[in-house]
Amino acid sequence: MIREVITVDSDYTIKHAVNIMNRGEIGCVVVLENGRVAGIMTERDILKRIVAVSKDSEKTFVKEVMSMPIFVVNPEVTLEDAVMLMFKHKIKKLPVLENRDGNDELVGLVTLTDIARVQSNLIEQLMEHFKMTGEAPPKSMEKVMNYYIV
Repeated sequence: MIREVITVDSDYTIKHAVNIMNRGEIGCVVVLENGRVAGIMTERDILKRIVAVSKDSEKTFVKEVMSMPIFVVNPEVTLEDAVMLMFKHKIKKLPVLENRDGNDELVGLVTLTDIARVQSNLIEQLMEHFKMTGEAPPKSMEKVMNYYIV
């Protein structure tokens, strides 16, 4: 997992959040409300909900664009379980929260791309599962699977 997760507040404008993403050269940010994880905003969210409909990025707020509900895992979850959760909910990013003194703290972010880079055998197993069941993998994830597995 990535340990240094960049976050934005849900009340930030899209323009402000995009500037943060550009400075960090990242494709998503975890969104906080009152210090708690509330959602995630990805490049795809910005393209679909801002660019494609010509919304003003200086007048639109992150909370209007972020993906919700947010699915999270704890640091003890297995990679297999994290990947299955991603496929079940058709998501590619999972914030990692750890309970510290009764509060859930953001401690990392695990992405399907990162998993595919370091654990290609998991992706190969999923591809085999899809072949055997005749199911099609989620379209957005199929690209990651095909890119990292030859």
